[in-house]
Amino acid sequence: MLVAAAVCPCPPLLVPEVASGAAPELDAARTACADAVGVLAASRPDRLYVVGPAGGADRTEFPQGSAGSFAGFGVDVSVRLGEGPQGERPLPASLAVAGWLLEREQWAAAPLTGLGVGDLRDAASCAADGRELAGSAERVALLVTGDGSACRTLKAPGYLDDRAAPFDAAVARALAAADTGALLGLDEELARELKAAGRAPWQVLAGAAEGTGLEGRLLHEDAPYGVGYFVAVWS
Repeated sequence: MLVAAAVCPCPPLLVPEVASGAAPELDAARTACADAVGVLAASRPDRLYVVGPAGGADRTEFPQGSAGSFAGFGVDVSVRLGEGPQGERPLPASLAVAGWLLEREQWAAAPLTGLGVGDLRDAASCAADGRELAGSAERVALLVTGDGSACRTLKAPGYLDDRAAPFDAAVARALAAADTGALLGLDEELARELKAAGRAPWQVLAGAAEGTGLEGRLLHEDAPYGVGYFVAVWS
């Protein structure tokens, strides 16, 4: 059963070495993410699943100990998803950021597994994934990573789209209220057009949380660089 969840953005810029001189711009987001991970630890889970966006239409599991790197972003920083054998596949960027967040907070509360969710995976499949994760142990926690729209400003990665701000506002309301129905109802095609990478992971969360009665809190919301970032906890 799902007992707690944390939602965090996953830009590599959260890693100060990647952000370099711009690192202070995301200090508030980093602090909120640290608080969110603390809520997960306090929930005393038997298992933590780290869920993040990946390419394609499938899901890919990454065992504890899987490694990732930010070398592709110009810095010699590597991370591990907990202690264990390195694994055969490198972590996608979203799970590498999650690994960095967990390392930063010295996560040791429970064993963990990573799950990369394809951005073409439909809502029903994502919800089924979430229900499967929630049923895998007596006390399950989720760390869910993903960004909102990337079309909030003219200089955003996806340029300005007038639909982006209302989309992100709806996501923020859903996360704040732990509204599983609203998350499952997100328009998949619109999310792709707005480059909202968090859509599929948020729908995994919604499936996992169905019927649990968890309450939500939105800890942080911002759109630096024209991309929607949210930090929330459900407990």
